[in-house]
Amino acid sequence: MSYLIWIPISVGFLAVLFAAYLASYVLGRDTGTHAMQKVADAIFKGAMAFLSRQYQTIALLSIFAALLVATVLYFLSQGGQDQRVSLAWHTALAFLIGAACSGIAGYIGMYVAVKSNSRTASAATRSLGEALMVSLRGGAVSGFLVVALSLLGVSLLFTAFGGLTRPDLAPNLIVGFGFGASFVALFAQLGGGIYTKAADVGADLVGKIEANIPEDDPRNPAVIADLVGDNVGDCAGRGADLFESTAAENIGAMILGVGLYLATRDLGWILFPLVVRAFGLIASALGLLWVRPSVVVEPDKAAGRDPGEIAMQQLNIGYWITCALSVIGVFAGSYLLLNSPTVTGNYGIPAWIWFGLAGTVGILLSVTFVYITQYYTAGTWRPVREIAAATLTGPATTIITGIALAFECTALPVLAICGALGLSFFLGSQVHFPTIAGMVQVVSFGGIFGTAVATMGMLMSCAYILAMDTFGPITDNAGGITEMSGQAESVRDITDALDGLGNTTKALTKGYGIGSAALAAFLLFSAYLDVLFAYKKTSDVYRVDLADISVFIASLIGLTLIFFFSSLAIRAVGAAAKRMIEEVRRQFRDTPKIMAERVEDRVDPDYARCVDISTRGALRAMILPGIVAVLTPVAVGVLLGPQAEAGLLMVATMGGIVLAVFLNNGGGAWDNAKKYIEAGYLRVDHDGKMLDRLDTSGTVLGKKSEPHKASVIGDTVGDPFKDTAGPSLHVLIKLLSTITLVLAPLYVFLHP
Repeated sequence: MSYLIWIPISVGFLAVLFAAYLASYVLGRDTGTHAMQKVADAIFKGAMAFLSRQYQTIALLSIFAALLVATVLYFLSQGGQDQRVSLAWHTALAFLIGAACSGIAGYIGMYVAVKSNSRTASAATRSLGEALMVSLRGGAVSGFLVVALSLLGVSLLFTAFGGLTRPDLAPNLIVGFGFGASFVALFAQLGGGIYTKAADVGADLVGKIEANIPEDDPRNPAVIADLVGDNVGDCAGRGADLFESTAAENIGAMILGVGLYLATRDLGWILFPLVVRAFGLIASALGLLWVRPSVVVEPDKAAGRDPGEIAMQQLNIGYWITCALSVIGVFAGSYLLLNSPTVTGNYGIPAWIWFGLAGTVGILLSVTFVYITQYYTAGTWRPVREIAAATLTGPATTIITGIALAFECTALPVLAICGALGLSFFLGSQVHFPTIAGMVQVVSFGGIFGTAVATMGMLMSCAYILAMDTFGPITDNAGGITEMSGQAESVRDITDALDGLGNTTKALTKGYGIGSAALAAFLLFSAYLDVLFAYKKTSDVYRVDLADISVFIASLIGLTLIFFFSSLAIRAVGAAAKRMIEEVRRQFRDTPKIMAERVEDRVDPDYARCVDISTRGALRAMILPGIVAVLTPVAVGVLLGPQAEAGLLMVATMGGIVLAVFLNNGGGAWDNAKKYIEAGYLRVDHDGKMLDRLDTSGTVLGKKSEPHKASVIGDTVGDPFKDTAGPSLHVLIKLLSTITLVLAPLYVFLHP
C-alpha cells in the first residue's frame, strides 16, 4: 500500500508542469498597444513591489514564530529529551516549509496574473472567447500551483519524516506545515485586503461621487493603486487562503486516519486524503481544458445575449465536468485505499462505497455553495435587483437593504453545511472497524472519517475554483487597461462583462472557501481531540462540556474574537482609505490640470504616491489583528487548558462561519448592484418604478445618475466586508485549529 504515496507526488509534479504550460501560453499572447502596455507596466511594478515588501515582513514574523514554537515544544511538552527534540525541530521545519511554499505559490501566481491583464485586454479587441481563455488560464496558474505545492509539501514531508515506516507518528510531526501555511495566509489576506479596499474606497468616493468621472479614469490618482489592489487582495491573498485550506485539511484527515490505521494496520486510511487531492487536480485540469475559444458563442451571434452570461455558461460547464470527474475520483480513491478486509459496512455494502458516497456529499456541497453564492451576488437574481431598486430612494435604503439581504443569506449556506455534515457522518457511521486497543468508542470513528472524506470531496475542485477566482482580478485589470488606454466601446463591453462575471466568480470562491472552512473546522476539531487522546489516554477528551465554567468562558472569548478581529480589519481599511481620500482630494486641488477638459492640456496624477499610501497603510495595519488572532487561542489554552481550548474552537468556528457568509455575500451583492446599474439594466417607468431587467422600455438610469451614486456608496460599505474581513475570517477559523494542533502538547503539559 505504501507505493500509493507516489500518486500524489507524481501528480503534484505534473500539476506544476501544467501550471508552467499555462503560464507559457498566457505570456506568449499579444500584450496589446503601447498605451495598454504602459498601464499594465505600472500595475505590475506596484503589485510586485507591495508583495515583496509584504513577504519580507511575513518572512521575519514566520522565522520568529518558528523559533518560538520550537522553543516552547522543547521545554514545555511531555516525553523524554529525544522525543521533545524530535517534536520541536520537525514542527519548526515543517512550519517554515509550509510558509515558504505558500509564499512561492502566491508570488508566482500573482506574477502571471498581473502579466495576464494587458493580454486579456488585447484579446478582447478580437473576441470574447479569446479574452475568456487568456484570463481563465492566467488565473489557473495560481490555482494549480497552490494545490500542487500544498500536495507536494505534505506528501514529501510525510515521507521524509518516516511516514512509510511509522505512519502513526508522522502526521503529528507535519502539523507545523499547516500552521505555517495558516500563518502566512492570515497576514497575506489581511494585508492584501486592506491594501485593495483602501485604494478602492478612495478611488470610488472621490473619483465617481465627487469628481463625477468614470471608474478606471486615468485622471483619478488612485486608479493604479486600485488596480494593483485587485491583484494583491484577490489573487495573492485568496491563493494563500486556499493553500492553507488544502494543507490543513489534508493533515487533519491524516491525523484522523491514524486511529483507523491502528485498528486495521492499513496505510490507506492515512494516504487517502493525498490520493484524492491528486485525483481532484486531474479533474480540475480536464475541466479547465474544456474552456476554449471554439466553444464560446460570440455576443453578436447570440441573439442579444449578455456576454457575461455567455462566458459564465462556459465556466459552469467546465466546473460541472470537474465535479463529475471528481465523483469518479473519490470512488476510485475509496476503492483503492479504504477497502480493508477487516472493515465492514451495513446492509452488505462495502465500506468503500459508503465513503465514496460521503465524498460525493462534499462535492455536492461545493456545487450548492457555488449556486447559493451566485443567487445572492449575480445580477440576474432577486437579491441584487432588490438592492438596485433600493438605490432609487438613496444611499440609506441601499445600505439598509444590503444589510438585510446579508443577514438573510446566512440561512441557506448554514443549512447546506449542516445537511452535508449530518449526511456524511451518517454514511460514514454505516462502516464498522475493529476495536482500537485502550480506547472507548465515544463517537463513531467511521462517522467522523465520513465528514473528513466529504471535506476532501469538496476540495477536489479547488484548483478550478481558484482559477475562476484569480480570473476576477485579471478581468478587472483588463477593464481598467481598456478604459485608460482609450479602446473602442465594443472592447469595453467585453471587458465590462467579464469584469462583472469576475465579481461573481470572486464571490462564489469566497463562499466555497467558507464552506470548505466549515467542513474542515469539524475535521480539525476532531483531529485535535485525537491528539489529546494520544497524550492523555482517556476517552474523556472526547466530551467538551459547556457547563464547565472554563469551557464556557473560552467559548465566549472565541465568539468575541471573531467580531473583534473583524472590527480591526474593517477599521484598518477605514483609516487607510481616509488617507487615500485626502491624497486624491489634495491632488485634484493642487494640480487642477489633472482635470483639464482637453486631453493635450492634462498632466498625469501622482499615481506612485497613492500606491505608497496603500502599501504603508496595509503593512502597518495587518500586524495588530494578526497578533490578536494568534495570541488569543494560545492564551486560552495556556490559562484554561485543552478542554477549554476545544470550546473556543467550536464556538469561534460557528460564529466565524456565519459572520463570514454575512460579510462575503452582502458585500458581493452591493458590488454587483452597482455593476447592474452601470451595465444599463436599471430602467424605470414614468412613475419611477423599476422595470424588469429584460424590459427595454422606460428610462435607463446608468452611470452618473443618482441611483448609481447611491450604489457606489453601498459598494464602498461592502468592499471591506467582502474583500478584507470576510476572507480573513476563512483563514482565522483554520488558523485557530492549526495553532491548537501544534501547541496541544503545551496545553497538556500545563494541565495534565
